[in-house]
Amino acid sequence: MNRKSVLVFLKEYALITLGILLYVLGWSIFLVPNNLVGGGVSGAAAVVQYATHGAVKIGYTYFAVNAVLLVVAMFTLGKSFGGKTIYATILASLGLNLFQIIIPAEITQILAVDNGKLMSTIMGGIIIGIGIGMSMSQGGSTGGTDIIALIVNKYRNVSPGRMILMMDVVIILSSLLVPSYTAAGELVPWPEKITTVVYGFILVALCSTVLDYYLAGSKQSVQVFVLSRKYEEIADTITHELHRGVTVLDGKGWYTKSSTEVIMVITRKTDLNILLRRIKSIDPDAFLSINSVTGVYGKGFDQFKGKARKKADQ
Repeated sequence: MNRKSVLVFLKEYALITLGILLYVLGWSIFLVPNNLVGGGVSGAAAVVQYATHGAVKIGYTYFAVNAVLLVVAMFTLGKSFGGKTIYATILASLGLNLFQIIIPAEITQILAVDNGKLMSTIMGGIIIGIGIGMSMSQGGSTGGTDIIALIVNKYRNVSPGRMILMMDVVIILSSLLVPSYTAAGELVPWPEKITTVVYGFILVALCSTVLDYYLAGSKQSVQVFVLSRKYEEIADTITHELHRGVTVLDGKGWYTKSSTEVIMVITRKTDLNILLRRIKSIDPDAFLSINSVTGVYGKGFDQFKGKARKKADQ
């Protein structure tokens, strides 16, 4: 592995680790202390923990179910996905059990219980959504319904957040069928369980929205037009050092009536600052125009999915 590959590897796993940390903190601080139910495998695992008086903690059920789903994902999404998600799943399984023990009760009391279930639902949903988004943006996943959503998204243009939302609704409604006990061993009354389901719907709706916004932002692209007398040097630098495609267009300055070349390049918004620095280092007087674009398909960007892709392959 060269230096660039090592840096990319470290960056991906660092972001996955941070995303899982946020995911676990959202559950351990805001949801579990309030006996709140979420979606996905973690939501089902929470129902099991509440029903067993805490004897079977979330992490155990979470890991067992994900072990089965990971086998399916490795064959469908590739070994690289499997490796990252195995790492994320193990880390989340350990964290969901460990953080419930090491986080002082005073912190959960102040941040979650005292603020009420609604505020805990909002704060937990935002943190969990960001955590899942960070993990998925690097090719990993927190497992569970995320894996199913990514498998469907591979073949169909279906929003991962929307897929997760539909599956989570079913899981949350199923929590009405089993008894639930608080950490003190008290049986949760039926009216409170109904309100908990409502909070669960708010949670997954907020989480899926945050997830979609995060993923859309991480994949946003920009179109850059560059006018410079050193266009050849700039084009070569973008192609060979930044590994982006470049198109050189013939143009004409109407004021000067002289011919000119215009460089057009499309890149991820996250790489824009690097691109601008390279251009300015070559030609400080270069004229640039930058526009945000959506729906960029092709090598290095998104790929066509579903029927459109199949026809193209034929």
